[in-house]
Amino acid sequence: MQERHEAPLAPLTTFRLGGPAARLVTAVTDHEVITAVREADASGTPLLIIGGGSNLVISDKGFDGTALHVATTGFRLDGTTLELAAGENWSDAVARTVEAGLAGIECLAGIPGSAGATPVQNVGAYGQDVSQTITEVVAYDRHAGETVVLRNADCGFSYRHSRFKADPERYVVLRVRFELEDADGMSAPIRYPETARALGVEAGDRVPAATARETVLKLRAGKGMVLDPEDHDTWSAGSFFTNPVLSPEQHAAFLERVAQRLGDDVQPPAFPAGDGLVKTSAAWLIDKAGFTKGYGDGPARISTKHTLALTNRGAATTEDLLALAREVRDGVHRAFGVTLVNEPVTVGVTL
Repeated sequence: MQERHEAPLAPLTTFRLGGPAARLVTAVTDHEVITAVREADASGTPLLIIGGGSNLVISDKGFDGTALHVATTGFRLDGTTLELAAGENWSDAVARTVEAGLAGIECLAGIPGSAGATPVQNVGAYGQDVSQTITEVVAYDRHAGETVVLRNADCGFSYRHSRFKADPERYVVLRVRFELEDADGMSAPIRYPETARALGVEAGDRVPAATARETVLKLRAGKGMVLDPEDHDTWSAGSFFTNPVLSPEQHAAFLERVAQRLGDDVQPPAFPAGDGLVKTSAAWLIDKAGFTKGYGDGPARISTKHTLALTNRGAATTEDLLALAREVRDGVHRAFGVTLVNEPVTVGVTL
């Protein structure tokens, strides 16, 4: 276990933003992770868990406590059952499952970050969510002081949310277990319209899993959503805002605002979200509110490839980023009466 003091945290995040941690511990085994957590809890020291850093916005002042960088490794495949250590690189793990001829997470290719973060956020893209394939999450329960195994039904999964996100001070993910599908090298049924169009197939069709993965990587790269140190459009947390989920009353009011602003013939994206709820597109809202690709003239700007990504153009601070995020959030609310919610976790700051 490695320990450093007044250690910079910006290099551990995809935004490359944030001040130093009073203490930074890097753990490479589950035992080291648990030891570091127990030490912090016993002393009452604030604790920040960092995996791949792809979903963090850290204050310019840094973190006055112990930052625990989970760098554990472990990829175990037993037939169609996959177990990943929390510190495993997620995108690399997806590639290895596709190489093994398995389906279920191929459309989650290119998502930055570590495996341990995937159940926290219920990571999803292009028609797949990890909640569809996760069977169990092994975690350290800080309240009980012991390692526990949570089945899928106990994880409280919903859109970009989970039990782990709802109670961030309780669980530290150690390992994640998945049940994939042996479909003779074919993908799971393609669900997402954009992916189907890019593949030239109908929704519900299957294609070679490797082809699905490669297509998703190209789609993501075209939006600046695949990490590239030379491309500032990827100095981001991916999608900064979640897609709003509206009640029937909220959706009706939203449609009225759209008609007033854009005309009766404009129909915003709408997707059923269960129980009468409707999900719409945050990217569409941002664009139609006047925040187009490349918006901004400071060191933090909207991506030139995707309106949903806020980016560090190389010299930004966290406050620069937050100022832009607030401008976009408030502008969308003024235009359409919908309040966007940030997807990344904020540390020492609020939107």
